[in-house]
Amino acid sequence: MSPLEIVILLPLVAALAIWLGAPARLTSVGTAFLNLLLVLGLAWNFKSASAGKAGFAYESARIVLDNPAISFAVGADGLAIILALLTALVALAAVWQINPDKPGIYHIASHLIAGGAFGAFLSTDVFFLYAFHELALIPTLIMIANHGHGDDEYRKSVAWKTTVYLGVGSLILLAGLAWLVLEFSSGGKLTFDLMALKAQAAATPLPKGTQSTIAFILLIGFGTLVSLFPLHSWAAPAYATAPTPVAMLHSGVLKKFGLYGLIRIVLPLLPEGFYCPCVQNALLFMLLGNILIMGFVTIHQKRLDDVLANSSVMHMGYIFLGLSAGTETALRGAVLLMFAHGISIALLFGLAGRMRNQIGTLELNKLGGLGAHAPVFTVLFAFGAFASIGLPGLANFAGEVMIFLGSFTNFGSTSFGPLQWAVVGALWGVVMSAVYMLRAYRSIFQGTAMAGHFVTDPSWSQRVPFVLLAAVLLVAGCCPWILLGLFKTDLATLTDAASTAVQSATKAVSH
Repeated sequence: MSPLEIVILLPLVAALAIWLGAPARLTSVGTAFLNLLLVLGLAWNFKSASAGKAGFAYESARIVLDNPAISFAVGADGLAIILALLTALVALAAVWQINPDKPGIYHIASHLIAGGAFGAFLSTDVFFLYAFHELALIPTLIMIANHGHGDDEYRKSVAWKTTVYLGVGSLILLAGLAWLVLEFSSGGKLTFDLMALKAQAAATPLPKGTQSTIAFILLIGFGTLVSLFPLHSWAAPAYATAPTPVAMLHSGVLKKFGLYGLIRIVLPLLPEGFYCPCVQNALLFMLLGNILIMGFVTIHQKRLDDVLANSSVMHMGYIFLGLSAGTETALRGAVLLMFAHGISIALLFGLAGRMRNQIGTLELNKLGGLGAHAPVFTVLFAFGAFASIGLPGLANFAGEVMIFLGSFTNFGSTSFGPLQWAVVGALWGVVMSAVYMLRAYRSIFQGTAMAGHFVTDPSWSQRVPFVLLAAVLLVAGCCPWILLGLFKTDLATLTDAASTAVQSATKAVSH
């Protein structure tokens, strides 16, 4: 059995074991810790495992159907390893901080989400890549409806809205993937294998018109799952309402699936379609909506959970900017920011959940002066908040700088086009991030307690998941090459395809 199969199946087996009566907390934390060790080992050995290979490392395939050709196939490149590491870290933090008085369904749902995310990131078969993501969505929606915050009617309305948005987005995505498979499958035999699809795309690329149509459909499908503006309105209420471990896993990990799908499927198979002017201009308008409009929305929020939820939606715009640029620097920055955002937002949601449990409210006007009684809590929250702002030395900063530089100097172009204007607009998002996050931090931890609410520092054992996430932000911020060194030629290949597509589109426009 491939080690990647073990990584995927372990959380699913743990969820089944807990459902059958195994000790929930011991089984849950033990499984998450073991999986983190496995992923760390795979990352440590990745360079030697991938040496001399043009495709994926740790490959394994089990045939499910001959025609259409569907296999439970797994493999990992640098991108997949980084996102698997993100999943393992957030999953451990999420299950560790679940209160002992919570029912076992909290642990079961968390492991199902983690298992679905592992499967989506490590599958090299399009069918299973899609199916694992859908598996992870089911417990997310159930937990929001039955165990989320707020009254019963509100929880269910949020769950239904989220179900409708993500259901429609998944159907659009399924239609786009089905069209893609039909176009690239040759000889009358359908295949869902990514490597076979890439080989077919390299040998006989689709016409530009077909590429752009499929690319736009997939952008809408994947974009809905990522909360791309204006398909975003489900996300903030869902994150703010979800139980804390679900909010950590969904906003920190599962949300990255749409971005991963664009990098894994759309960019290599449909480069001329994704980088054609009509798709690019639409994407630039949408990502600026994420950054600027959602930045203003976040500034006007009155509750901490709403600030964090809307901030999470806003920061997706930076990653889309990196994908839109297509340069190697921008794509590396986008992947690094995917990892950094996942860690920082999971840390913030985890601490906010602990605050809610202690004082019963997250309304900013009822908080204040909490830092005097909880210095460790204050410092840990500062790591997440300042990382979200993009403070130098923390992981988000490195990703954002690489995106801005790689986007502004798009393939050495000296012209000031739509992409460069988008970078100028996106830079104002950094200012807005500082405004809403510093104001929230001041309202919570400085001044005096407006309503007599106080929090206490977590015990030593309860600090472990938060300290772990804060340490990862610091290490990845000071030494980003640890993660970026996992890439071989993965992104360079995408960059070459993007450069060719951009140059082709530029010539077409000039003529």
